[in-house]
Amino acid sequence: MSADLQFTRLPHPAPTAADVRAAVLADPGFGKAFSDYMVVIEWSEEAGWHDATLAPYGPIPLDPAAAVLHYAQEIFEGLKAYRLKDGGIALFRPEANAQRFNASARRLAMPEIPEDLFVAAIKELVAADADWFPTVEGGSLYLRPFMIATEAFLGVRPAKSYKFIVIASPAGNYFKSGAPAVSIWVSDYTRAAPGGTGAAKCGGNYAASLVPTAEAFAKGHDQVLFLDAAEHRWIEELGGMNLFFVFNDGSLITPPLTGTILPGITRDSLLALAQEEGLNVREERYSLDAWREDAASGKLVEAFACGTAAVVTPVGKVADHGGEFVIGSGGPGQLTQKLKARLVDIQRGEAPDPHGWVMRLA
Repeated sequence: MSADLQFTRLPHPAPTAADVRAAVLADPGFGKAFSDYMVVIEWSEEAGWHDATLAPYGPIPLDPAAAVLHYAQEIFEGLKAYRLKDGGIALFRPEANAQRFNASARRLAMPEIPEDLFVAAIKELVAADADWFPTVEGGSLYLRPFMIATEAFLGVRPAKSYKFIVIASPAGNYFKSGAPAVSIWVSDYTRAAPGGTGAAKCGGNYAASLVPTAEAFAKGHDQVLFLDAAEHRWIEELGGMNLFFVFNDGSLITPPLTGTILPGITRDSLLALAQEEGLNVREERYSLDAWREDAASGKLVEAFACGTAAVVTPVGKVADHGGEFVIGSGGPGQLTQKLKARLVDIQRGEAPDPHGWVMRLA
């Protein structure tokens, strides 16, 4: 099946009242409120993809023996819809999310969804919930496609039935502190190991990050940094974001995709934009010791994290059991701000899009 699969559209018996919705959209935060509708598509070994439905947002009925509850066959994606200045609506690189979703599906022994059906499901939901775009500056409609194993059984094998679901949440600022640059804590825990699921966007990776993230919060930091599993020396990624390092010669380094790091779509976009700026961008290993030394000497002048939710966020301070160090001035760097502005302007249709990244919906 593909996007030719027809959606059944179920009416909403009690959509959110306009005044209640307006209050939410004025200060949405991140991931706290959800729109009126969701998309659900079924998959079974016998029928493939079928029963595509746009339905009122609500609970998902699950058998207590559903495989997702016991063996964690679950994957997800995150992308945003943007309201353009002319009133139109656009997505940013949804086909890249579809490709990464299917890479995660392969790693978790789950069925792949045709890319055009993945995108069609997102379009269906955005069209139904077009009134849910935040009014706060920089707001967007965050979209969460996910798939869960629904077959009821307790044998350890891939399930034979699944649900693909898309929900939407009006989104404002991702980080609660509102600081100009985030502070990060270097964790003693490991996020992923070679041969594991580090490159897949599956819930288990994030569940394993909750304790170290809580530890970072308790110590007064905004995010947690994970090092490699083998030597506990090489920088990998934050709890949910990729990292870039900017040097005084204008060059950039980002850790390479070796199977333990999530291949971020924002990361990939920034690599392209930096190269267009004529910068020397290298994907190579970078150690925590080198980061500390280069920050102290002034060789390293900026660092930033990137991801769909927060887009681009400057890193101002890094701490571990041995102390802490500051990057540059401790605030946003010039190149960080420039790359973020270029990316956001493309996403919101305010700058040329030579890569064809923006998909206009209306």
